[in-house]
Amino acid sequence: MKFGTRAVHAGQTPDPTTGAIMTPIYCTSTYVQEYPAVVKDGYDYSRGKNPTRTALQDNLASLEGGKHGFAFASGLAAITTLLQTLSPGDHVICGNDLYGGSFRLFRRVMEKFGVRFTVIDTTELAHVEAALEETTRLVWVETPTNPLLRITDLAAVAAAAHARGALVGVDNTFASPFLQQPLALGCDIVMHSVTKYLGGHSDVIMGALVCNEDALAEELAFLQMAVGAIPGPMDCFLVLRSTKTLHLRMERHCENARAVAAFLSDHPRVDRVLYPGLPEHPGHELAARQMRDFGGMLSFVMKGSVEDGMAACARTRVFSLAESLGGVESLIEHPPSMTHASIPAEQRRASGLDDGLIRLSVGVEHIDDLLADLDQALTA
Repeated sequence: MKFGTRAVHAGQTPDPTTGAIMTPIYCTSTYVQEYPAVVKDGYDYSRGKNPTRTALQDNLASLEGGKHGFAFASGLAAITTLLQTLSPGDHVICGNDLYGGSFRLFRRVMEKFGVRFTVIDTTELAHVEAALEETTRLVWVETPTNPLLRITDLAAVAAAAHARGALVGVDNTFASPFLQQPLALGCDIVMHSVTKYLGGHSDVIMGALVCNEDALAEELAFLQMAVGAIPGPMDCFLVLRSTKTLHLRMERHCENARAVAAFLSDHPRVDRVLYPGLPEHPGHELAARQMRDFGGMLSFVMKGSVEDGMAACARTRVFSLAESLGGVESLIEHPPSMTHASIPAEQRRASGLDDGLIRLSVGVEHIDDLLADLDQALTA
């Protein structure tokens, strides 16, 4: 079946009791057993398994073209669970332009447990190859990156990592499974902050992992149950509602973002625009090959001082000044003081994250209103 059909139906069948077309919200902590240790379909306690969560996990796995899906209480809970498959002394390679929360988790939490991290520019394959060590177990990639919208060649990185026995994990949050499917490009595991495009309505905090390899899935299932960083059934229901329209929403996000990028590129108050859909973007051709479209995220730098840019963020009326992304409403933020403040300033600047950078999550509103709002905020 095609993506849109799977978005509506995968993992979900009418309720066998009533015929209800929507998956029931199973608000239960435990399940009655017919005999001690005799459980129906593995349902004994909801930390380990819940029917609403099962439906969502099957839906997300289908959308990513994977066999196994796992839902977690947040995107960071998903990444933490994946990292718990590692041991002290293991080595991880990660990108130098990534979500600030991921950087904080790597440096301030996981390094205390003996996992080593090497931060590089993953858009340069030679840097990945040079960083691989005998103890490298995981290469962690964002593409497009947050917030500089850089593009990494996933197939090439996967080939290089596999040659040295390492797995490749991809934070696919910016793209969504509608625009990019890393498993099909040879990667091993995909992570989503489900909070963003998969949830799509700024009302859920959740994360997910999807993979194909059975042994890895078995380990993740054990950790999901043993550590217990799971979402509740109501949140799972809300995301099942949202994935039904993912393909429709993403088409509008992309359409609006292309128009916003073109508008900002010609605006006299804008110095530069970072959006892979622009032909001058260094990753444009690669993004066109490995993505269906270029996404709803973009960043730009205003002419003038950093304070000018921050003031412009506060002047928008349709764009809301807020962290997060991927909802139907448009958001604007200043990464150095907001989403990426946990990354030391020297490291941000070394990776190319300008102190004046502004990030947009372009929503699904009418494009005329979005452009007018940006124009008044920039020129006020």
